[in-house]
Amino acid sequence: MTATLDAPAASPVITPDAAPEQVQPAPHPRRWLGLFAILSADLLNLLDSTVGTIAAPAIRADLGGSTSTLQWIAAGYTLAMAVGLLVGGRLGDMYGRKRMMVVGVIGFLASSLLCGLSASPEMLLVSRVLQGGFGAVMVPQSFGLIRELFGREVGKAFAALGPVIGLATVLGPVVAGLLVDADLFGAGWRMIFLINLPLGAFALYVGGRVLPSSEPVARGERLDVKGALLAAAGMFLLVYPLTQGHELGWPAWSFVMLAGSVAVLGGFVVNQARRNRGGRPALVRLSVFAKRSFSSGVAFVVAFFGVITGFSLAVGLFLQLGLGYSPLQASLTMAPWAVGAFIGSALSATALAGLGRRILHLGLALMGVGLGGLLLVFSLASDAVGTGHLIAPLAVFGFGMGMIFVPLFDIIVGDLDDAEVGSASGLLTSVEQLGASLGIAVLGTVFFTVVGVPGVSGVARFVDAAEVITVIAIGLTAVTFALGFLLPRTARQAH
Repeated sequence: MTATLDAPAASPVITPDAAPEQVQPAPHPRRWLGLFAILSADLLNLLDSTVGTIAAPAIRADLGGSTSTLQWIAAGYTLAMAVGLLVGGRLGDMYGRKRMMVVGVIGFLASSLLCGLSASPEMLLVSRVLQGGFGAVMVPQSFGLIRELFGREVGKAFAALGPVIGLATVLGPVVAGLLVDADLFGAGWRMIFLINLPLGAFALYVGGRVLPSSEPVARGERLDVKGALLAAAGMFLLVYPLTQGHELGWPAWSFVMLAGSVAVLGGFVVNQARRNRGGRPALVRLSVFAKRSFSSGVAFVVAFFGVITGFSLAVGLFLQLGLGYSPLQASLTMAPWAVGAFIGSALSATALAGLGRRILHLGLALMGVGLGGLLLVFSLASDAVGTGHLIAPLAVFGFGMGMIFVPLFDIIVGDLDDAEVGSASGLLTSVEQLGASLGIAVLGTVFFTVVGVPGVSGVARFVDAAEVITVIAIGLTAVTFALGFLLPRTARQAH
């Protein structure tokens, strides 16, 4: 599960993708210690993917930059993740999962240190892109390593994983608010990145001693570098003009870039089709798109994660820039969202697991109720909006959102063949990050556009912006609800 309050990290398919006839090995004697090491590595990604919601205004106040800087602090990370996840799992197959996990953690820690030492917005954004890239190398190794550690008991590990990851992903903004306000050692916002160092050191030390060093399953095979470059170029051409266009007055080149993204992504599809036909390793197995349920699932993921990431960024900006909240006040105001998401993810992993795709519709309906409550607050309370008005609707929204996290990918791949699940899972995690980047770019741009409307001043302009964003979020949630009917009725069963 990877969804977050800002920029989700990679959502796993909880189902192991081994074929049913494979004999699962005996569990590793130190499997739970190994699981803690893997979770520590994943926490690096989960926490850093969410810090932009709360920390971005403080970062901009210190380093300077434009309004788009606030968006790029989150979007740069998720965009790099989206591209990197297409190749991250493949690198583990080629060079070994443990080795690539270690490489990913070391790179993530180095880039975290660069983030904490950044002296300019440009340095921070480059460091955030590096973080996302190394995170994309690190994250895909987790679930293969867990299967190797637990063998036939892998179900126990995955059963414990959903609530733990759910809590971690939604606590990012709360932790960020506490760290920024605490100003430990005078570091201010920098501590949200420097805190990664002890956590990563634990993952490296314990992981190096406990995690299994299995033989790579694709040793000697070549990586599709051309496909990766085409995917990177296409995604950048799509996200960059959406993020920068408003601030620069929508120059002609922004529309040229958007059109170019379609052409380049089309070239990526052609490249993958040729490799598929030629029997060469490809980043995407295009056969999965032959099933309507999976194609609909891709659209579902883009809309769903676009809503929650773009909306969470807008809420964080509204609280701090509009209402003047400190990072700690803003994080505590958003805490009901986090608590609701944790409870929802825990229930969906246990009591509600048998509902199939109905759980997605139930979660989306609750998200709609929460958004409707927020719209009512913004419409009636006007510039008198306070924390007390937001608690209940944010909690309901978070509860519904959390219900979707754990079962979503298992449901989307429910109709796929065993051999297709691995490729489909990697593609979904990449699409999730792309959806997050688009949500940040589009909803962030709309937010700042409304804030800048002439004739409206003070808190009222931010309330208007929050109201518009909420209406858009309701519309996207309705679209996602409709797409849900095209998904498989039941989740993929673990083998």
